[in-house]
Amino acid sequence: MLESAIENAIVKYVKDRGGLCLKWVSPGFTGVPDRIVLMPGGRVFFCEIKRPGEELRPRQKRVKAQIESLGFTVLRVTGKEDLDGYL
Repeated sequence: MLESAIENAIVKYVKDRGGLCLKWVSPGFTGVPDRIVLMPGGRVFFCEIKRPGEELRPRQKRVKAQIESLGFTVLRVTGKEDLDGYL
């Protein structure tokens, strides 16, 4: 399955549950997660979307650690099932 197909399914899954799944583009700062997820009640987390079996690149791992050190959750997501515990 293509990463774009996984991403589209996740966007719809979040939207169907009342949330926003915003694309994150950060010029000049590489390695940011693909999506910022905003859910009712003020819940915020970040998603790095990967195909099954695909791992984070080294820069993505460092940025994930930076974001998590601030108290946020960063998920490596391969399908909407990975989000069930967070929605």
